[in-house]
Amino acid sequence: MAQEPSSHVGTYKRFKPHLLMVLSQVAYAFLYFITEASFNHGMNPHVYITYRHIVSGIIMLPFAYFLERKDRPKLTFALFLELFVISFLGIGLTLNMYFASLRYTSPTFLASMINTIASLTFVIAVSLKLEVLDLRNPRGLAKVLGTVVSLAGVMTMTLYKGPIMRNLWSPLIHIQGKTSIHENWLKGSILTVASCITWSLWYIMQAVTLKRYPAQLSMITWMSFLGAAQSAVFAVCIEHKRAAWTVGFNIDLWCILYSGGVCSGLILFIQLWCTVEKGPVFVTMFDPVSTILVAILAYFVLGERLYIGSIVGAAIVIVGLYLLLWGKEGDEVYTTKSEESDQTNEEEKDNNMPTISSVKKDALHDQP
Repeated sequence: MAQEPSSHVGTYKRFKPHLLMVLSQVAYAFLYFITEASFNHGMNPHVYITYRHIVSGIIMLPFAYFLERKDRPKLTFALFLELFVISFLGIGLTLNMYFASLRYTSPTFLASMINTIASLTFVIAVSLKLEVLDLRNPRGLAKVLGTVVSLAGVMTMTLYKGPIMRNLWSPLIHIQGKTSIHENWLKGSILTVASCITWSLWYIMQAVTLKRYPAQLSMITWMSFLGAAQSAVFAVCIEHKRAAWTVGFNIDLWCILYSGGVCSGLILFIQLWCTVEKGPVFVTMFDPVSTILVAILAYFVLGERLYIGSIVGAAIVIVGLYLLLWGKEGDEVYTTKSEESDQTNEEEKDNNMPTISSVKKDALHDQP
């Protein structure tokens, strides 16, 4: 009976990253709809990204300053340039392409295509030797098979629509404002795919930079302010009307506050923590959760059209990604064995140290 609390604590610690990533995907699912409602209301996507990350930076700044004051490494010029590139890759470039594509596609399609990020991140991580891959092991084969299956699912969603599913009832919620007319599906698809590629590179760069700058709150703050500045320059070039920068007490304001405080602040911190604990591939493997939630809400609540091809493709993607997840579980065993081996080597060195030190001490003692 005395061991039960400790076993529960052990189980919680083991699955804590999984739970946090599921909660983060729930938050992202709501983001798809609140941003579409804001864009339909007239919010410019590039202005939205700028305001969103200003809010994120302001909220995260005091936490980063006080909580990481003693642990924060010195910010060198080279490290600042690295953070600048990461900010551009993840915010200035990726998010601008991503949210611009929402004008030409739909939230369901966008959420489905995001599932490619896990496969792309895995391929890049293996290429850079940041991911363990042993093809002689069944888990290693599961990683490769999962990547191929998930990409096949994405191709199914993209190339095959199939018949439309009938809505069971009229929409429960109507998004007010300008109705999104998704006329240029090809343009939207290209923007979405491009954003997925740069997003994958962003996850990889985060994992590398966190080793040199292990201050997650400070890193989020820097990325938020730098990304906001980069996006502001881009937004000014695209949008010249002053009215586009005016935000009233409406859906636009709530969208900026929610996405800045929750998604670009709290959720990004969770992702960085999970990246440190489990690696960048693990973080991207939970994207199907938001895909399922977005599809359910879009179909049952908003009355959005749902194609059979999207359902089949999403199911294939999820099977592939969780094959990859099963394969990733083997990395913990590999890491544990490596740590035990390193610990054994250190113990052997420690056992040899007294002999060396005593010889050295005797030699020094014999000197005049």
